[in-house]
Amino acid sequence: MKKTKNLVMCSLFVALIVVGAFIKIPVPVVPFTLQLLFTMMAGLLLGGKLGAVSVGVYILIGLLGLPIFAEGGGFAYVLKPSFGYIIGFAVASYVTGMIANRVPDPSYKRLLAANFIGLGIVYLFGMVYYYLMSNFYLGTPIGLWPLFLYCFILAVPGDILLCILGAFLGKRMIPLMRSSRV
Repeated sequence: MKKTKNLVMCSLFVALIVVGAFIKIPVPVVPFTLQLLFTMMAGLLLGGKLGAVSVGVYILIGLLGLPIFAEGGGFAYVLKPSFGYIIGFAVASYVTGMIANRVPDPSYKRLLAANFIGLGIVYLFGMVYYYLMSNFYLGTPIGLWPLFLYCFILAVPGDILLCILGAFLGKRMIPLMRSSRV
């Protein structure tokens, strides 16, 4: 039954991440979506490995052609400068889950720290990928200050709120996930 529960929970988080991609607020360069919240929650509630599997399945489905990313889908999406954020979601989900679930009953502080570390990972992958794609593939060079402004400063306030919300939800939902005997 545990394998069935894991399959169902991973599938649920793939669906939530897809929905989160379509709930967006347009901001310059990288749209603000709820993907970060659901990828963090996957790590917090499922653990690092299953959280990363959920995000990996989401990425695979999108690369196979279903338009489930914030701006479409298909293998050519890897050529979009913003694809680095999507890669960062998978790595961050793993790290967030590993940090949060290192103890049986993680504190709000631990969950918040895990989420902020995950957020840093998402932005690190996203900004490095954006810089490399813009400067060396697309031929539309971007300097470090504009990169920092458009890919971090304008986008991070909403994501900080999502980290706080994720820690709050995680603190309440982790005990429920662990107590279910399915």
